[in-house]
Amino acid sequence: MKTWTLAMVLGAALAVSVGVNLFAATAAYSVLSRQDSGRPHRDDADGAGRPSSRAMIDRLSPEARAPVRQALRAAAQRARPEFQASREARRQAIAAASAEPMDAARVTALLDQSRASEVRGREMLEADTIAILQTLKPADRTVMAQMLNARGRGSGHDRSHAPAARSNTPSARSLIG
Repeated sequence: MKTWTLAMVLGAALAVSVGVNLFAATAAYSVLSRQDSGRPHRDDADGAGRPSSRAMIDRLSPEARAPVRQALRAAAQRARPEFQASREARRQAIAAASAEPMDAARVTALLDQSRASEVRGREMLEADTIAILQTLKPADRTVMAQMLNARGRGSGHDRSHAPAARSNTPSARSLIG
């Protein structure tokens, strides 16, 4: 039962991670490449998050919109391999956690690898965002600065203060066993 429970927990973690990664890596591309369909779109995620990329770009000066769209698309494409590597390592961790006998060290190493890839992808996106901000006039920069808000659409939570759970910590053991 412990292996099944761990597999379920890791499966849920994978689902959350995939959602966050998909947003971070492809949201700029997918939102920005769509033609305006005439339907209204949300300016804020829910009042607690940042405005959508599309809403921010719509508020830019007309001369800044196309270059920012193109730069965000390029940033997402550049970071995409890191997010794909993160998802793949998490899939492998779930498979390793489901194996008999389970190799806890391998599962932990794969989860560490997944987190490291995700962090590298986020760092790339943040560096590219800062580079984009440097090219903008003050009014446009103020609009786009919200891109640095980690609590954007789809993330659901701020992980900046949460320690990474390890299988050998008492709190993690109490959840599993």
